[in-house]
Amino acid sequence: MTSESVPVRFDTKIAVLLRDDLETWQRLNVTAFLVSGLGSALPETIGEPYHDADDTPYLPMFRQPVLVFEGGKEVLRAAHTRTLSRGLTRAVFTSDLFATGNDRDNRAAVRAVTAADLDLVGLAVYGPRNAVDKVLKGARMHP
Repeated sequence: MTSESVPVRFDTKIAVLLRDDLETWQRLNVTAFLVSGLGSALPETIGEPYHDADDTPYLPMFRQPVLVFEGGKEVLRAAHTRTLSRGLTRAVFTSDLFATGNDRDNRAAVRAVTAADLDLVGLAVYGPRNAVDKVLKGARMHP
C-alpha cells in the first residue's frame, strides 16, 4: 500500500457545536465565523494551497474535516465549561452578535458578559480527539 492510499487519521479534532434552535441562515453564519477563528489562530490546522489542472490557484483550507454538532442551550453551556476547564482552543458566538455588524462591536458584546453568563449559540473547539469528544458529551451530529 502506498502512502497516498493509506487513510489519514488525525490525532486532533475540529468541531463546531450549534444551539439547536437556530434558523438555517444563523447556523451557516455562526459556523463560518467560528471556524474562521480557529483557522486564523492555528496555522497548523491549515493545509497547502489548491490548484486545478489549469494551475489556477485557490486558498488553502483546513487539513482535516470540521465536524458539526447540535444541542440545546444546556448542552452548549456544559460544553463551554468543559472546554474552559480543559484549556482547549475555542471560539464562541453569542446571540448578541446577531445584532452587531462588525468585529469591533462583536468583541465588545462578548467582553460585556462574564463567561458563565454568555448566551452561547455556537462554540468551536480544537484539540486532541479524545478531549474534544469529552467536551461534546450530550451533543449530536448536525443533521
